[in-house]
Amino acid sequence: MSDPYQVPDMNALLEEVRAQTEQVQRIQRSVEQLEVKGYSRGNEVVATLRGDGRFTDINIDPDAVRRFPARELGEIVLEAVNNGLTKLGEASRAKFAPVIEAAGAAQQ
Repeated sequence: MSDPYQVPDMNALLEEVRAQTEQVQRIQRSVEQLEVKGYSRGNEVVATLRGDGRFTDINIDPDAVRRFPARELGEIVLEAVNNGLTKLGEASRAKFAPVIEAAGAAQQ
């Protein structure tokens, strides 16, 4: 049985924190490298964004421009944008999941 009053090894704790920090930074860099595409329901609009949340392209089907009034086309663009943001969030959570699970396990 271990002594509950024993002082933890600070060097070991600091090394563990450094390793976790480096792991989080690596994951963050990999998330920033992601490219995600969001689609409207009918695929009339495709929104492309990077892992840092910046949109790099919005592609609108020329036929959609003729078929839909401006207000409805705006809603279709928002669908694609929101779909892309949702996918980015899911991809980010998936990449960070191992770190979050490890942190949760360490607290138990």
